[in-house]
Amino acid sequence: MPDSKIIKLKICLVGEGAVGKTSLIKRFVFDAFDGKYITTLGTKITKKEVTIKHPSKGDKVNVTILIWDIMGQKGFRELLQEAYFYGAQGLIAVCDITNKETMEELDGWIESAFNVTGKVPIIFLANKSDLENKAQFTLDEFGEFAAKYEKSAVFSSSAKTGENVNKAFETLSLEIIKE
Repeated sequence: MPDSKIIKLKICLVGEGAVGKTSLIKRFVFDAFDGKYITTLGTKITKKEVTIKHPSKGDKVNVTILIWDIMGQKGFRELLQEAYFYGAQGLIAVCDITNKETMEELDGWIESAFNVTGKVPIIFLANKSDLENKAQFTLDEFGEFAAKYEKSAVFSSSAKTGENVNKAFETLSLEIIKE
């Protein structure tokens, strides 16, 4: 009989306010999208159970993903970083393709996380790909930005259409399990 052990993962989403972190979580967990912007206050934790194929063993693994969403305002990053990032095993770094500054600000978010977690796997999401006609940078430019971080993958994503949302969470989960 296969091992029915459940692996628990803590994943934190990082990025500026209004890049779509909460919308990405809603799309992944509930397969839903709401176009209304509501600022996240403090921290919100959402849980999703998934079954994924183990990268080296090939068997299926039950995974409970605890997804931590924090408000995107810089002042709160410093205030909450210790409690928010403690125990995180991976990060999803999110920026908005229609606002280049949100990509540049990811360095500060990642540095804050790494100060608490050490280097953990990261997935980079250039979110709002459904607004590609308003993009201020390309996926190639984003890839060059992300290349300085080891153990990272880069995707364009859209919480609105669902593009690469599940793939991002599953890819990060596999990276964490491999370690």
